[in-house]
Amino acid sequence: MDPDKDNANPTILNPSDLPSRRRESSVKKREDGGVGLFDDLIPAYTYLNDPFDLPASSSDSDSDSVEDIDAQEIYDLISSISDPEHPLSLGSLAVVNLPDIRILPPTSAGSPISTVVVEITPTITHCSLATVIGLGVRVRLEQALPPRFRVDVRIKKGTHSTDEAVNKQLGDKERVAAALENGTLMGVLRKMLSTCE
Repeated sequence: MDPDKDNANPTILNPSDLPSRRRESSVKKREDGGVGLFDDLIPAYTYLNDPFDLPASSSDSDSDSVEDIDAQEIYDLISSISDPEHPLSLGSLAVVNLPDIRILPPTSAGSPISTVVVEITPTITHCSLATVIGLGVRVRLEQALPPRFRVDVRIKKGTHSTDEAVNKQLGDKERVAAALENGTLMGVLRKMLSTCE
């Protein structure tokens, strides 16, 4: 154990107990029962389209609707982010939890912008990396979600000794932009996000 870590013995959840829609196996089975070992080698070229705005099939009753994104999908995006202090994911450490994720509808009828609110729970009340973890969650969601979503990441009230100050930093666009220009911090964020699928 590294004595410099703030929380050398965090509570760790079993990954199989975490909520997920992911399949047990990523290996695809062919119609004849065999396994296509090379099926995942050819990428699907959907980079020109927003995957959330694909046209609905003719079997759908409402062909103009956009597929909804729910809290479980948001959780699946961020639960695999690596903790900057421990070799574990934020989901395993219960830093991100499914009940602490909300998707708020647009504030006005004419606006297509929804808001994703994620409340994170640091492993200890004086965690020195709470802002970095919040920034990592924010960056992951801003990269993964379509532009019709605003991202609001905050520390869950009462779970950190300076939660108001951290929330002020995470909510300030100028501070976030300045932090993302820091090369050292970007290196930490890249390492955290390297475990995302």
